[in-house]
Amino acid sequence: MSSPSKPSSRRQVLIIEDQADTRAWLVQTVTQAFKDAEIAETSSCATTFSWLKANGERMAASENAIALIDLGMPDGSGIDIIHELTAHYPAIVRLVTTIYDDDRHLFEAIAAGAQGYVLKDHHPDTMVQYLHRIDNGEPPLSPTIAKRMLQHFARIKPQVDEDTCGLTSREVDVLRLLGRGLRVAEVARVLGITPHTVSGYVKAIYRKLNISSRAEAAIEATRRGLT
Repeated sequence: MSSPSKPSSRRQVLIIEDQADTRAWLVQTVTQAFKDAEIAETSSCATTFSWLKANGERMAASENAIALIDLGMPDGSGIDIIHELTAHYPAIVRLVTTIYDDDRHLFEAIAAGAQGYVLKDHHPDTMVQYLHRIDNGEPPLSPTIAKRMLQHFARIKPQVDEDTCGLTSREVDVLRLLGRGLRVAEVARVLGITPHTVSGYVKAIYRKLNISSRAEAAIEATRRGLT
């Protein structure tokens, strides 16, 4: 009977990226940042889940393990991979590396458990600096992403505005996300609640604002300065 594999003393890094040239660039960047890193590569959701099933526990048991996760997978979304890592391998640091700089992808990733969000257009030396921040307990964030997050939270009022027709603070959050084009399931992910609960908020919003469609909700969100 074979004994279980021991955790590696080397830093474990999993690069999840479907584009071969970008994957090679990330391998080079990780090697520059961490000379002794043990690097694994996957290129789809299916291969990632298979790899984690075989190696996830060993990776999670190693010190300072990192997963670099692209969001655009050929057979699904990197968001699903982040959910898997967060639920079953929380010790692995989850860093998004992507081209997407919009609110939808950013806040879905954060809601799923991402601990950093870096755009791929950085110089390799800058990427190395972002990776080094992880060991200092600093969440790696591209400047434009950090600015977007600040702008997002700056728009969130601590109290309900006077012109909200009696909407609760949570209903205002839902209306804001509807105004940005998110669907019910996507709103649920961002807010960390169930789609059923979101649907209840949507019904209450429609009743209070006397509207009956997503298009009208988007107009109301824009009119109230929520988008």
